[in-house]
Amino acid sequence: MRLMLKTLCSAAALIALAASPSMAQDIEAETPAPRLMSSYATIDYSLQSDRENILFLDLSNGERVAIRLMPDWAPDHVERIKRLTRQGFYDGVIFHRVIEGFMAQTGDPTGNGQGGSDLPDLEEEFNPMPHVRGTVSMARAQSEDSANSQFFIVFYPRFSLDQNYTNFGRVIAGMDAVDAINRGEPPTNPTRIVQASLAVDNRPAPSPAQLASPPSEEISADDLNAPIGQ
Repeated sequence: MRLMLKTLCSAAALIALAASPSMAQDIEAETPAPRLMSSYATIDYSLQSDRENILFLDLSNGERVAIRLMPDWAPDHVERIKRLTRQGFYDGVIFHRVIEGFMAQTGDPTGNGQGGSDLPDLEEEFNPMPHVRGTVSMARAQSEDSANSQFFIVFYPRFSLDQNYTNFGRVIAGMDAVDAINRGEPPTNPTRIVQASLAVDNRPAPSPAQLASPPSEEISADDLNAPIGQ
């Protein structure tokens, strides 16, 4: 009897083992696997490769910032940045909200934090890429789908922003120039983007006269809006 019981148990175990893989396949077929962070493109720090997706910011502090745009992370946001850049939208725009230890925000032609482009707002493209030093991410209002033209560059890691703001790029050269952006909300003497361009377009660098030219109007702190939170 014991031998028969042992044989029956062994047979049942073999049947269960044989059935497991097909059952697992059925579950996998019904439940799509989530996209892993490792499946996203990694950052290329070369200034010579894929120049269509390198954004140059020539700043009034005389320095140039190079940003690697990541269409694999946020295709619609990258397309928006490139489109506005080629229109000259960012030329002359100030960094209107710059918080020590946090980030520098720009992209509003009115300079008060409430403006944007005439293009429709974007739907969010949140992704698992962390907000580390040098991250370039889209600013927005309270709604997740309210990003338009404003973006910010992170001074220090701020992981509370992860998957709450659309991370679309990383500074790959000139982070010291970002560190030198004048602080304030808005700054008394704001740093501005003299010229934004895509590397592939080979726009000539701004002249010394352009770099020295002051902003056209003063911005009052009472007019400032804060589209992103700490």
